[in-house]
Amino acid sequence: MNALWDWIQRGYLRVIGPVGDFLVRRRVKPNTITTVGTLCTLVAGAIFASGHIRTAGWFLGLTALFDVLDGTVARRTGTSSVFGAFYDSTLDRVSDGALLGGLVVFYAVNPVHHSVPLLVITLLGLIGAFLTSYTRARAESLGVDAKVGLLQRPERITLLSAPQAFFGLALDGWVLASIVTLLSVTAWITVVQRMSYVHRMTSGGETTPTPVAAPTGAASSSSTSTTAALSTAPGTSLQGD
Repeated sequence: MNALWDWIQRGYLRVIGPVGDFLVRRRVKPNTITTVGTLCTLVAGAIFASGHIRTAGWFLGLTALFDVLDGTVARRTGTSSVFGAFYDSTLDRVSDGALLGGLVVFYAVNPVHHSVPLLVITLLGLIGAFLTSYTRARAESLGVDAKVGLLQRPERITLLSAPQAFFGLALDGWVLASIVTLLSVTAWITVVQRMSYVHRMTSGGETTPTPVAAPTGAASSSSTSTTAALSTAPGTSLQGD
C-alpha cells in the first residue's frame, strides 16, 4: 500500500513540476500560494455542502496542487520561514474544517441524502481530523516526533477528491458514505496510534518538554514520511498532519 501511495505521489509531483517552475520564475510568494489554496478549498467545501459532489471532487483534486507548491516554491526561492510553516499549518486546519464541514451540511440539509447517522459520522471524522493534527503538534512540543498513524492529510485529501470526482453520488450515495466512514474510522485509529506511541516514548519516566525544531519550509511541520525522500527533486512538498 505504501509503495502504491509513493508511486502516486511521485507521479503527481512530476505532473505539477512545470507549474512549480512557473511560480518560481514569477517569484510568487509561498504564503500567497497557501492563501489561494485555502480559498479554493473553502470553495470546494461550499460545493460539497450544495450537493454537487462530483463537481466538488474535481475542483478539490485540481486545486490541491496549491497544497504542495507552497513549500516547493519556498525552498527553491529561499523564502522559507518559521512563520510560513505556522501559517501553512493553521490554514490546513481551516481547509480540513471547510471540507468535512461542507459534508456535514450536505447530510444535514440535502432533501434526498439527509442522514443523521452519516451526519454524526462525518462530524466525528471532522473532530478526528483535528485531533490527528493536534496530537502530533502536542507531542512535538514535548520533544516526541509522533509522525505515525494510518491516515494523514495527503491521503485524506485524495480520498475526498478522487472517488467523488469519478463516482459522485453513485449507488444512491453509498460511495460517498463509505469514504466518509473510512475517513472517520481511520482518523480515530490514527489518533489512538499517536497517543499510544507518545505513551510508549514517555512511559520510562517523566520527561522534560523539549520543543522540536521548527520546520524551515512553508509546508506544514507535519510532512508525510515520503517528503524527505522526495525533497531533492524539483517541485516536491507533500503535506500531512
